[in-house]
Amino acid sequence: MAPDTPAALSPPPPQETPPLRDKVRIRFRKDRDLRLLSHHDLMRTFERMLRRAALPVRRTQGFHPHPRIVFALSLPLGVVGCAEVVELELDEVLPVEEVRDRLMRQAPTGLSVVSIRRIDPKAGAQVRRLCYRVAVPADRLPAVRERVAEVLRSEECRVERKRPPARLVDLRPWIGGLHLTGTDAAPELEMELWLTPSGTARPEEVLEAVGLGDLLEAGAVLERAWLELHDEVSVPPTGGPP
Repeated sequence: MAPDTPAALSPPPPQETPPLRDKVRIRFRKDRDLRLLSHHDLMRTFERMLRRAALPVRRTQGFHPHPRIVFALSLPLGVVGCAEVVELELDEVLPVEEVRDRLMRQAPTGLSVVSIRRIDPKAGAQVRRLCYRVAVPADRLPAVRERVAEVLRSEECRVERKRPPARLVDLRPWIGGLHLTGTDAAPELEMELWLTPSGTARPEEVLEAVGLGDLLEAGAVLERAWLELHDEVSVPPTGGPP
């Protein structure tokens, strides 16, 4: 007859997960030297900030629990994020001003909280559109203006996607708008891009399509000006993703 299993070896009874108390959505800016921080390192930075701020962040279950933090979209290395989105789940309900103040006291140089608001616990940050911005050399403005008009008039905008597997892709369905802003002395190009289940256009591909493919290699700094989320759109803009 097999010996009885010792009680110490019996699996522990399952623990009930306490109900989620609160959830907040934070818009933050990542710039200066911090723009060279990878997405993985940014996640670790936020974890350290939350730990030092002593916020009651909800944690995952298991042997290696982690804070429940979700970023809406990873930021490419070297790009300034002007209004990035991260969501936190909390085990306590705190005033959003207190959450902001605690985080800002622990934030490294180059990271700042733009806004913070409470959201429905069932809500989730799903990106609908995004906008990149880059400075344009003033002497190239006439040629860029003409090329932008050509792209917007066309039904296709094919470029070679160089990352494997190399192939031709049509950017046009993903381009929501191209705008030249600023002044003639200091113009900027804004690229509004749809994010769809089939993907999105990459900003460097759009720059190539309008004749500015050399800007980033020459040292221009790209900014992600904003992210538009599905649950924050009250009136859909003219046009839409494919």
